[in-house]
Amino acid sequence: MNFDISKVLSSKAIGSATRWSGFPPYHFVGGNIDEQTVPVDGLAAALDKVLRAQGHAMAKYGMDSGPQGYLPLREFVAGNLERRTGMTVTADDVLITTGSLQAMDLVNNLLLNAGDVVVLEAANYAGALSRLDRLGVEYVGVELDAGGMRVDRLAEILQGLKEQGRQAKYIYTIPTVQNPTGTIMSRDRRLELLDVAGKFDVPVFEDDCYADLIWSGPRPPAIHALDTDGRVIYCGTFSKTVAPALRVGYLVAPWDVMKHVLPLKTDAGSGALEQMVLAEYLPRHFDAHVDRLLPMLKEKSDAIVEALNENFGAAAEFTPPAGGIYIWVTLPENVDTRHLAAVAAKAGVAINPGPEWTVYGDDNRHRMRLCFGHPSIENIREGVALLADICHHEFGVPVRSGNVERR
Repeated sequence: MNFDISKVLSSKAIGSATRWSGFPPYHFVGGNIDEQTVPVDGLAAALDKVLRAQGHAMAKYGMDSGPQGYLPLREFVAGNLERRTGMTVTADDVLITTGSLQAMDLVNNLLLNAGDVVVLEAANYAGALSRLDRLGVEYVGVELDAGGMRVDRLAEILQGLKEQGRQAKYIYTIPTVQNPTGTIMSRDRRLELLDVAGKFDVPVFEDDCYADLIWSGPRPPAIHALDTDGRVIYCGTFSKTVAPALRVGYLVAPWDVMKHVLPLKTDAGSGALEQMVLAEYLPRHFDAHVDRLLPMLKEKSDAIVEALNENFGAAAEFTPPAGGIYIWVTLPENVDTRHLAAVAAKAGVAINPGPEWTVYGDDNRHRMRLCFGHPSIENIREGVALLADICHHEFGVPVRSGNVERR
């Protein structure tokens, strides 16, 4: 008789995984990027050079750079943020993390207790929402428009909390290529957000993971760059520009914050080899690499827009992306994308149902997020066409004349 582990599981063991069976043929979920864009030759050359020159330093936790991560990489991050976002930071303000998700976990552990409240965009990164759920934290969603989080509604929500005798622990925002909506907050609105945060004395957690991937219009300065009060904590990543599986992100905060974060990072340091390779590769290649990414992503964005228009017609409403790897699609209200996702999965099409990416889940049951970063253009076209056939079969959407067969 086998031991039953379920009898001794902790309350933190809230779910169970299914065995990995490979990616489906049409994979529109996750934050995966195009495999051909990973700079394998450049990374291989950097690995050979840096490993031979400094590999022995891996005999020590933190090498010779301390607990915040490999110093040359932190120096690159600080300089790159100054050039691209307008931020003025030093390597001492940067903590290398195991992906931006670890940065998020550190900020949550730093600031939150069960029962606290966080204010964030109403459509949001599912990973952020699930983390807050696990911590027993309440969150309040702020409506978005074409310019991102509505700051007028943010002020109303913070005022309402104040009248209840409550204080938001932080404002979480993805202002540049918002996930999942793709909106880009203007410079003026960023300043308005800082004014509201200052009025209610709330810190801001700025997630800038997609900000390097804008192909339409200028990139606004980071909220952190406009902050004069030191209330913004910032995170970024190389997952969407270099490779997700490298698992290298970063948290940016002044020492008064960082000194409380470091004791919470109890993993003895993020992987040294990844940090060393990126520190060798990025200074000479990052800008050119990103410049090559943008037209490819724009071509894929155009392909998924064309495929949605061709196969869903007026039944699919969306704003063509200005950057990033996602498109946020609204279908007629009789469509439940949770059911659509379940049926589509059996046919080899993976999508993200809208309720999983929103604070007010059931109100968004007719929405879905599609990732176009990884599939080829041909795969995008075939997958969207198949998804439209499935949606028609299940919900009569899009409306078609004559008999339509499932593919």
